[in-house]
Amino acid sequence: MAQQDWADKDYYKVLGVSKDASKDEIKKAYRKLAQKHHPDANKSDAGAEARFKEISEAHAILSNDEKRKEYDQFRAFVAGGGRRGVGFHPGGGGENFRVNVDDLGDLFGGGGGGEVFDTLFGFGRRGPRKGADVETQHTLTFDEAVSGSMATLSDGTRVRIPAGVTNGSRIRVPGKGQPGSEGGPPGDLYVKVQVKPHPIFEMGKAGDLTVRVPVTYPEAALGAKVQVPTLDRPVTVKVPAGTPNGKVLRVKGRGAPRRGGGTGDLLVKIDVEVPQRLSRKEKEALERFAETHDASPRALLERYMRTDAEAS
Repeated sequence: MAQQDWADKDYYKVLGVSKDASKDEIKKAYRKLAQKHHPDANKSDAGAEARFKEISEAHAILSNDEKRKEYDQFRAFVAGGGRRGVGFHPGGGGENFRVNVDDLGDLFGGGGGGEVFDTLFGFGRRGPRKGADVETQHTLTFDEAVSGSMATLSDGTRVRIPAGVTNGSRIRVPGKGQPGSEGGPPGDLYVKVQVKPHPIFEMGKAGDLTVRVPVTYPEAALGAKVQVPTLDRPVTVKVPAGTPNGKVLRVKGRGAPRRGGGTGDLLVKIDVEVPQRLSRKEKEALERFAETHDASPRALLERYMRTDAEAS
């Protein structure tokens, strides 16, 4: 996006934020609009891609402190025309508009306009400028995220997704952003990855995978060896005697590929199953156990319990 085009582009209005919006507010507004107008979610809407590109342009400018300052200066400069003006053709064409030359020093901090002033009038330190970066989103299946894949975006761009990406990862594609100006290089494309959930595995940091494994009360109390699924073949995990509910057992090297190389671990989270129905024999066995097992799991709490009589 060349600077002379900024006169017709109100990026604050595009994102629906105020001119003094914080970076967090800008980011939040962009994410909401990008999701709403993403071409993949509006395949029957021919104008969705154009709106999405405009939203991405607005975010690329307003999320960058330097570019936002330059954009604000330019817009203020254009809006400040008035008393003693000079004719001006942005980029050598279009209709004239008048600006107040007396106000240039104040508007640009006493420096005569600097880079923005030079760009406006076509002399001085113009030079090549890199194009704006663009961000888009792409949804992957769990297997695609784990193994890596080639993704084709809505505009036909093919992007290599490395193995081990997690939900929210950003993939940089050099040179696929907005065109540069004055012979400058194009900006970059950033692909934000959304990973669909898996029925049993949950992807964590550094390639770690979490899987919840139900065990019976006797298995947790007495200890057991249980078969646990992984991304390829099952592994046997030893559940120590006396394992409490929620205990996490780590199996080294049996997780997912890490984005930077290597493999994460498998985290086995134990869920102790409490039977909902008991046969008569099962109930009698548990009653005998309760009679012989006199240790209270609430011993610590009982130290702080007092009756009403004791309290008075």
